[in-house]
Amino acid sequence: MTGNIGFILVCAAMVFLMTPALAFFYGGLERRKNILNTMMMVICTMGLASLIWIAVGYSLSFSGEGSFIGNLDKAFFTGVSMTEGDGIPEGLFAFFQMMFALITTAILTGSVAGRMRFSAIFLFIALWLPIVYFPMAHMVWGGGFLDQIGSIDFAGGNVVHISSGISGLVLAIVLGRRREYHLTEYRPHNVPFVVLGAGLLWFGWFGFNGGSALAADGLAIHAMLTTNTAAACGMLSWMLIEKLVNGKPTVVGACTGAVVGLVAITPGAGFVSLWSSILIGALVSPFCYFFIAVVKQKLGLDDALDAFGCHGVGGIFGGIVTGIFADPAVGGRTGLIYGSMDLFLAQLASIAITLVFASVASFLIISFIKAIMPIRVSEHEEAVGLDQIEHDENAYPTFMGLDS
Repeated sequence: MTGNIGFILVCAAMVFLMTPALAFFYGGLERRKNILNTMMMVICTMGLASLIWIAVGYSLSFSGEGSFIGNLDKAFFTGVSMTEGDGIPEGLFAFFQMMFALITTAILTGSVAGRMRFSAIFLFIALWLPIVYFPMAHMVWGGGFLDQIGSIDFAGGNVVHISSGISGLVLAIVLGRRREYHLTEYRPHNVPFVVLGAGLLWFGWFGFNGGSALAADGLAIHAMLTTNTAAACGMLSWMLIEKLVNGKPTVVGACTGAVVGLVAITPGAGFVSLWSSILIGALVSPFCYFFIAVVKQKLGLDDALDAFGCHGVGGIFGGIVTGIFADPAVGGRTGLIYGSMDLFLAQLASIAITLVFASVASFLIISFIKAIMPIRVSEHEEAVGLDQIEHDENAYPTFMGLDS
């Protein structure tokens, strides 16, 4: 057990790093005047989600035998052993899973960058965790409904990416578009930050997917290999698309392709073969690119940093192809190409349930918040920038007065 403990401790720390990494990724993509606010929406989850997880999150996610939500038997880690457990101590498992709650809530904030009041997104996250995330974690990993119908999700396709992506999209729709949407071109203000964030996300994803094997074994090795391969192919595929469409590949595009490759392999990293991960990474980029470049524009969706375009669409794609490519020789589950329709249908059902549940719940949460407090800054405040308005800070004092 000692080797497993050491491995999962390191993996948990790697997953924790993904949240500040996302802050750099999102911050670099946003406008100069909003970088601190964008990063603050991400890193606040490191405090808020951690505390809620300790208080009730782990218990609601991983205790009891309910189909949709756990109970409070393990609130504040009551009875959670730090030395005994199935393969690793239960306390370590709870610590590892806590990091998933942090990064999931951080992802959805990308949809509303540049226009949402910090107090409103902070309250939304506090309510979203027990209403959406904890039930999702229980239904998938705690023996709940989605597990009972036979669906699989190795490291968080439904729980992390689809739920956060669709919730972010709902928030963006309720908030409305940014004041200059379709009137100006929003450009990333700090591409090196995007590269830094993407690189650290890729690194942390080895802990995210590899650690989900919950042991230092061959399955963890396989999950890390499929993870890296899908990310590599996602990056190259996005670069090729940009070369064909625009004549030149971009650094931001390469980083985005790597991220969507990582998203797509997450539900199947420990279930699909290595050759399948090549196809998964190569094919997810065209789907996400088409949504972001065509569908999003035609529908007028102001998903500011493409949380749904990358994580929602990528997670949906990943869940579907897991049902197609799941190799019984890898994770013991049989996908469509190996002769079984059951898993494929279960994957479709789980994705549909996740989309409906998370979107409806998120709409109800933000509608409640909207009824009790303003959720959006004014047009003047948006023009000034949320760093100054919401936090009375400036990331680049020498650039004060510049808008982009």
